[in-house]
Amino acid sequence: MDLSLVDLSPVPDDGAASDAYENTVAAARQAEELGYDRFWVAEHHAMGDTLAGTTPEVLLGNLAAETASIRLGSGAVLLNHYSPYKVAEVFGALDGLAPGRIDAGLGRANGSPAADRALGTDRRVENPDEDHTEKIKAVISHLYEEYPDDHPYSDLEIPRSGEEPPVPWVLGSSPSSAKIAGKLGLRYCFAAFIRPGFATRAFETYREHFEPSTLGGGLEAPDGMVAVNAIAAETDEKAARKRAVAEASFQRMARGVVGSTPSVADAIEELGGVPDPTPATLDDGEWPRAISGSPETLAGLFEQLTDRVGVEEVMVQQVVADHDDALRSHELIADGIGLDSR
Repeated sequence: MDLSLVDLSPVPDDGAASDAYENTVAAARQAEELGYDRFWVAEHHAMGDTLAGTTPEVLLGNLAAETASIRLGSGAVLLNHYSPYKVAEVFGALDGLAPGRIDAGLGRANGSPAADRALGTDRRVENPDEDHTEKIKAVISHLYEEYPDDHPYSDLEIPRSGEEPPVPWVLGSSPSSAKIAGKLGLRYCFAAFIRPGFATRAFETYREHFEPSTLGGGLEAPDGMVAVNAIAAETDEKAARKRAVAEASFQRMARGVVGSTPSVADAIEELGGVPDPTPATLDDGEWPRAISGSPETLAGLFEQLTDRVGVEEVMVQQVVADHDDALRSHELIADGIGLDSR
């Protein structure tokens, strides 16, 4: 099994964006040392006081200088906010900084109405799936120089490393994004930490609609990855205590409080007690929004979930208040899976 990480750059209590970015760099360096396959950073808007991951293209440029071999990517760049050509230029420049190890994770999401207005984003696209599909194809056409000679964009150049161009991924949390990825014949990453109940259906949709790709960076056969919220500790019971942070954060989001991260103690108080440990064996159809456990327990859970959707790679996302807890969890998960450290 392959393992990867996605980092949202949470701002620590009484900290600032600079602290969040320092933690993200530390996590990327550790992931490379532990043998993780890839390290992605996210794009969220209008929550800069709690989530500093607003501009993956900026963070990735820094991570390119701070790492040497791990793949780096966006989880995701939100195409509905930008022109495909500008996105291609960004990823071309990143490829120049980290030759042959850039993933272009492409997604879409609306923020608050005010944030979308500030970003100049039209929330009333007549056919959003068609618009998103065309934007993905346009980014790839720029990255892989696939516009025909008579196309008005054929002479537009972007920076390149001369090695493998950025590898395109379609990211999403619904069968709609899965269908787009399948029809384009691209790699697909499903965010099960957002909508776990759609995971199985999304990958079924992906395979049902998959067509061998004619696009640069495309595939002959389906290939995907599932992103899960998971936290590890030395025992299942200790891990359940740390998972309380994610559970309380989910409850806060349901009340409209987005991006805040309570301490373990505060989370347990809000929940009215420590969550039960995630069972070592999940029932058919059971897919918690967050899972926890010892390295051995999580290794078994990852096997169950990847088997369920037919993929061989897990991307780990975490909601933790203490950065040291996150780093220790990454270490334990790597040990449980048996990654080869570098």
